[in-house]
Amino acid sequence: MKGIHRVIVQNKKLHYEFEIKRNITIIQGDSATGKTTLIDMIRSYENLGADSGITVSCDVPCRVIEGANWELLISNSDGVIFFADEENSFIHTKEFARAISESNNYYVLITRENLYELPYSVEEIYGIHSSGRYQNTKQIYNETYHIYSLEEDFPIRPKCIITEDSESGFDFFKAVADENGISCRSSYGNAGVLKTMDKNTDTETCVIADGAAFGAYMNPVYYNVRKNRHIHLYLPESFEWILLKSGLIDGNELKEILDKPWEHIDSKDYMSWERYFTSLIISMTKDTYLSYNKSKINENYLHPQNVNRILAVMEGIELGSCIETEQNK
Repeated sequence: MKGIHRVIVQNKKLHYEFEIKRNITIIQGDSATGKTTLIDMIRSYENLGADSGITVSCDVPCRVIEGANWELLISNSDGVIFFADEENSFIHTKEFARAISESNNYYVLITRENLYELPYSVEEIYGIHSSGRYQNTKQIYNETYHIYSLEEDFPIRPKCIITEDSESGFDFFKAVADENGISCRSSYGNAGVLKTMDKNTDTETCVIADGAAFGAYMNPVYYNVRKNRHIHLYLPESFEWILLKSGLIDGNELKEILDKPWEHIDSKDYMSWERYFTSLIISMTKDTYLSYNKSKINENYLHPQNVNRILAVMEGIELGSCIETEQNK
């Protein structure tokens, strides 16, 4: 399933309207914000149609998934937007994550809890914003391609870099950091970011993580940043997205893909956009001098000119001058 799908759910009293563009969308919020009402309206329309007094408009079917037969419903559906709320404990399970990865559907999950089994994007976490009878979704975390905090003074010049990546992304930032007298450490995955941050509360620190799969970990990290002005977040889609965005890799369709990834990334093939961009850069650089290996950085990416082009993608962050590899000395 690909593309952006606009969903409109309404009756005489309420009107919900929002767009879905990835396979997993999270709607959060406190009680009495209209989350449960949205589910109830979709369920009523699914069961009663026009007799419910509700209309659901979308270019693909919208259905509620719940109860003991949720897995059977997913396996027998194709091209559906499924809605589920936090009362269904299965949304927290590995079985649900596996079912999503093997399906060709989009999922809107309404929950206040973090879903650690699912790689969902920081950009697809919303709250419900109410304006009279009109209800729509409002992003909770904004501008996740760039550093953000309550108020930022640009440029950011960190003395410490924390990467959730422990492979090629870490190799790149460690090389740049070493050349410029900056500390660089890995948190060895998303789950370790908060703990690693807590060791750098007095140092100007930039946390770099793959925004495409960091959603479940964002809440505690974000509120830690709000309390500590020394820590800043940079959450691109992924390290591979940064490399593709740098212009180092030629491709007639690449700009179009980066501008509108939802038109090219099929949810049945890729659980998250991070996985897609990894697959894309590997295929596009195969048998070239920039051949990409996720486990270890290709030294050609560390050529000074290439480093500068990669760092230029990271607007608002200054990590210093380019590095010099053995072959360039």
